[in-house]
Amino acid sequence: MRIEIISKNYKESERLLNVLEKKLAKLDKYFSDEADANVKLSITNGEKFTMEVTIRGAGKTIRSETTSDNMYDNIDILLPKLERQIAKNRNRYEKGKRGGYIDAPVADEPEVGQYGKVVKVKRFDISITTVDDAIAEMELLDHTFHIFVNADTNKVSVVYKRDDGDYGLITPEY
Repeated sequence: MRIEIISKNYKESERLLNVLEKKLAKLDKYFSDEADANVKLSITNGEKFTMEVTIRGAGKTIRSETTSDNMYDNIDILLPKLERQIAKNRNRYEKGKRGGYIDAPVADEPEVGQYGKVVKVKRFDISITTVDDAIAEMELLDHTFHIFVNADTNKVSVVYKRDDGDYGLITPEY
């Protein structure tokens, strides 16, 4: 697995990089050598340390993020969380039947509207899938919603996590 580390307002130490690479290497068994791991390190409000790990490989994407008092705690929190997500959805990794998710900011100028301005724009590949697979993908990405084309209706739909722990499905009528 190739590892790319990006720091924002944070200067990583050689020791931290070694520990991070060693811990991420434990996830190699779930991904091919072609997989990419992107690690973002940052300091929020000058006192909290945030780590975000996104792994893309074999058409699958898994992501998790945490904030704590130091980066080493973040490693200890994130890696078991990622392993649980992979184990929970192991059969989806073995089948390799779904497309990947692209989460990239766009260079376009944000629009200013009546209610404020758009400060970030994301573009992603949308795939045709079932509701169950869309929920699994949402959980793997550690998001609260997921946009997809419903294989049953052939319409763009959204699944979302409700406060009660269940899921909701939004399907447009047009």
